[in-house]
Amino acid sequence: MAENEGPVTIDDLPIAFQVKYLGQSDARGLWGIKHTRRPVDLMVAAAKALPPGQILPIVKLLISVDGVFLETVNTNKKEEFEHMSVFFNIESISYGVQDLVYTRVFSMIIVKDAADGKGLNPFECHAFVCESRNAARRLTYSLAAAFQDYSRRVKEMQTSPDGFERPPRLKKKFAIDLRTPEEIEADLETEA
Repeated sequence: MAENEGPVTIDDLPIAFQVKYLGQSDARGLWGIKHTRRPVDLMVAAAKALPPGQILPIVKLLISVDGVFLETVNTNKKEEFEHMSVFFNIESISYGVQDLVYTRVFSMIIVKDAADGKGLNPFECHAFVCESRNAARRLTYSLAAAFQDYSRRVKEMQTSPDGFERPPRLKKKFAIDLRTPEEIEADLETEA
């Protein structure tokens, strides 16, 4: 499933992946590997500490130009998972990356609605274990294509029909890190 590595275009969306859901953890910032590394480490440690026989929920993750939809796939009748059906609008996703330590893991930062936060941390890191390193890479490329389309739509909204620029609206910041885990690690080492 989604094993091809390489660029994904907007025309390829929507694209679905079957992944294991590691869960979610607070992130300390809007975007950057520095804000996904610790949450991913914590979620992987929690997954490794699961009792024998207990498995992570398997979810269908659908990337479209509108955002990311995830839904529990009950493939094992012995395991009872709470049915999960969640949609993250493209505007609420600020960052996505293939992890540099656990290269089969894809993570993304979600910005929670201010009304929902009630003064709490607004950033959540969600992480998924893919069937292979290439699938995690493909998932990253898919989110990049969705971001490209979103960016194009925002630019179109800021230009009036007569061709004059409109005043900028609330600017959305988002990032997708398309570097390989090795490239990310090399950049982090040069910064230290």
